[in-house]
Amino acid sequence: MSNAAPSSAEPARIGVIGAGAWGTALAQMLAADGDRVLLWALEPGLADEINEAHSNALYLPNIALAPSIVATGNLDDLSACQVALVVTPAQHLATTLQRMSGFPQDLVLCSKGIDAGSGRLMHEVAAHAAPASGIAVLSGPTFAHEVAAGLPTAVTLACGEGEAQWQRLAPALARPTFRPYYSDDLVGAEIGGAVKNVLAIACGVVEGLGLGQNARAALIARGYAEMLRFGEALGAERSTLAGLCGLGDLVLTCSSTSSRNFSLGEALGRGEDPTALLQQRHTVAEGAFTAPVLARLAQERGVAMPIVDAVCRLLEGASARAVALELLARPLGAEGAPG
Repeated sequence: MSNAAPSSAEPARIGVIGAGAWGTALAQMLAADGDRVLLWALEPGLADEINEAHSNALYLPNIALAPSIVATGNLDDLSACQVALVVTPAQHLATTLQRMSGFPQDLVLCSKGIDAGSGRLMHEVAAHAAPASGIAVLSGPTFAHEVAAGLPTAVTLACGEGEAQWQRLAPALARPTFRPYYSDDLVGAEIGGAVKNVLAIACGVVEGLGLGQNARAALIARGYAEMLRFGEALGAERSTLAGLCGLGDLVLTCSSTSSRNFSLGEALGRGEDPTALLQQRHTVAEGAFTAPVLARLAQERGVAMPIVDAVCRLLEGASARAVALELLARPLGAEGAPG
């Protein structure tokens, strides 16, 4: 077994760092028209499976991968790409980038979360590790299996270097069924993706408890208000959070068992143990790691986020029904007021 990518006369312009479900789906979407895409896989043997069987049975089963996807176990192979989409779990972004000896011109961050140790957003982590690269954020309502199947998808592409970077990236990433929309608001694009994962856990709890569609709709609306308050406190634009990477992603993730965070919450609502649930998963429910740091940052800024606080208590082992009753018993007030 070799860690190096198979040789080719034509180097890949685009690389994808991370061969989980989302990383593999992005590679499949980008390679569907025959473009060569270099995909880095951490797990031993996965690069060989992708190259030889054109499959990723563990993370993206039942999808025949394009032969123009070339997998490698050597992270430095991606340094020669012009663009790299970084799709490692949020809590591993810093350590993954630290392993690279060089970086592409542009790094497009596709993971949703907040670094638990430092409290930094993903673009801040990446800018520290790769100061010479242009940093962009790709976020929006995206289930991996639908993107891999070529179903229509629209996303926010927030470019830290503004329109010049957009002019480089949009033609490289856009496909007939994958449509990016421009933004220069990195903070808003990241906060939408991070907060919605936590709110999706809460919506899953509502489903697990059998509280009904009225309750879930109310929770989505009140959760969106929390997202807006927190985002604006960090300098995000309200219009960004009302777009694909905020409201759009929130509606998708809070409405389907295809969401890893929603399914985690549903299991919590049924009374399953949070520690055991997280240990059993081979895929990452980022909201479970984001919730505690999000609650801490909100408290430091005086931002009321009672739903996020409730999810933290659930992840610590509190009774789902008791937490739900406490939320319902909060003091009455105006809809526009915090809480």
